[in-house]
Amino acid sequence: MDAIIQRWRDELILLARILMMVLFVMSGWGKLTGFHGTVGYMASTGAPMPMVAAAVAVVMEFGVGIALLIGLWTRPLAILMALFVLGTSFIAHSYWDMQGAMEAANKIQFFKNLSIMGGLFLLAAVGPGKYAVQKS
Repeated sequence: MDAIIQRWRDELILLARILMMVLFVMSGWGKLTGFHGTVGYMASTGAPMPMVAAAVAVVMEFGVGIALLIGLWTRPLAILMALFVLGTSFIAHSYWDMQGAMEAANKIQFFKNLSIMGGLFLLAAVGPGKYAVQKS
């Protein structure tokens, strides 16, 4: 099995980058094209400086998402994205302050974000693979 994994290593890394980043790129595009609504949502979550928070979310999700998708500055941007996801988890998915269905839904989102962070840290460790704009 190890030989098969090693044979397809770069293709698996590319697939991992695509699968992780499709969520961010799509979400970031939605935030960009509906920026006014994004600012309102940020205000509703209690995010500090909702306009700035919305702009940061767009840059991170769409801009950094595209960069990671194509394999540009993969290691540092994967760490940066993991930290962004951590911050987002505490701001938008604070399930410990909720009850009922909201608590259950946000608990899932919070732990989903921890899983995504694991993938991002792994991407930072292994690098972008050979199918990347900038190889490490």
